[in-house]
Amino acid sequence: MFTGLIREIATVKSYHNNILALQARYKPNLGDSIAVNGICLTVTKVYNDGFEVELADETRSIIDPNRFKGKVHIEPAMAMGDKFEGHIVQGHVDCLGVVKSITKKENGVDYIIQVPKQYIAYIVPKGSITIDGVSLTVNEVGKETFRLTIIPHTIKETLIGSYKVGTKVHIETDLFARYIAHILENRAAKTSPSWEDIEKIQSLY
Repeated sequence: MFTGLIREIATVKSYHNNILALQARYKPNLGDSIAVNGICLTVTKVYNDGFEVELADETRSIIDPNRFKGKVHIEPAMAMGDKFEGHIVQGHVDCLGVVKSITKKENGVDYIIQVPKQYIAYIVPKGSITIDGVSLTVNEVGKETFRLTIIPHTIKETLIGSYKVGTKVHIETDLFARYIAHILENRAAKTSPSWEDIEKIQSLY
């Protein structure tokens, strides 16, 4: 589990044969989970100035490989007893979003991001969302887009300030919104949630 608070901006050394090699100050252990641009991955090799992770077929079918060039966000998984900030993030990317507009405001920058229409149901005004691994608050939701207002501190400490119109980003919608929508869909179909669904929801408390 993650919180959406970026630990470090790492540098991509290489990405080929499904192996992503990163240069970073953070020193993980072999087998650790770490989120890279919002994707939960497993550390498969550690060296003096960084580490490697491997991307499975399912992961590669969703993400944008171009997000593994230059710089990337990294966040290690939470350890027992860590201070909880941000929001509950699984590192399971739902879809790709596309930056449609960027508007500078007096004390921040507005980003309008478009997602596939079926995912809008999981995006809630004033709720949480993860963009490339960064925990953010949704300000407004449309039929296929949502608006974020990014404050100067976040612009400075993340890669969001480098986004341009047309940039593709990894989207993880709110965990609770997904579970609630799933239960309501089952109810509408006159079926009851499974024990697996119930156990997943209970595990969040």
